[in-house]
Amino acid sequence: MTRLAQLPTHLRQRLEQRSALKVIAGLMNFEALSVAQVARAAGHGGADLIDVACDPELVQLAIRESAGVPVCVSAVDPELFPAAVAAGAAMVEIGNFDTFYPQGRIFGAAEVLELTRLTRVLLPGVVLSVTVPHVLPMDQQEQLAVDLVAAGADLIQTEGGTSAKPFSAGSLGLIEKAAPTLAAAHSISTALKAADRVVPVLCASGLSAVTVPMAIAAGAAGVGVGSAVNRLNDELAMVAVVRGLREALSAPKFALIH
Repeated sequence: MTRLAQLPTHLRQRLEQRSALKVIAGLMNFEALSVAQVARAAGHGGADLIDVACDPELVQLAIRESAGVPVCVSAVDPELFPAAVAAGAAMVEIGNFDTFYPQGRIFGAAEVLELTRLTRVLLPGVVLSVTVPHVLPMDQQEQLAVDLVAAGADLIQTEGGTSAKPFSAGSLGLIEKAAPTLAAAHSISTALKAADRVVPVLCASGLSAVTVPMAIAAGAAGVGVGSAVNRLNDELAMVAVVRGLREALSAPKFALIH
């Protein structure tokens, strides 16, 4: 039995069906009101997973406000994970790194691999997702993903929205925004399959209802969406966005040829 079998049945099924939706409150978002709004929107909108900052109180808040949607906690310090798991987190994640890039903080392959190993020592039986830094060249992203799975990662997440520089309006601009993470999802999922290290890939960063179906077609088992939801001030608008994402993921899927 793999660690993924420990996930709630509904979430596990969504991953198997390649339609999982994770709503991200924000790695550095410790505002209880904001997290509560995102959690309620995730619950009402049909999300399968909520990603919150690694804080036990936020974990309990998100579970309560979402009416039981599974919670993932994100951090870059493995020592923070055990308390969050004890509070009810269903899984942990190393990343997202997007928050740190504006500060000049860059995560290299060796550091991410070491964080993964440390987390696996601390929590040998807990489901672990690891983000692959998009600042690495694509071939290095592919190799790191393979190495991370070998080190105990149960899911791999992509990123790239912060590096995108869309210059068009409308749908074309949304596609341009998502291009880096879509490319990573395709390359990494292909590399994992070739290395016989097949685990779910979550495509995140810069996605919208226009581009989440493209993420699935590129090889992802699910998507993670943050700013499209958590930057809104109106909770009803948040719910509407989450529902739109859910509907987009429910559309027929067409995988890209590998």
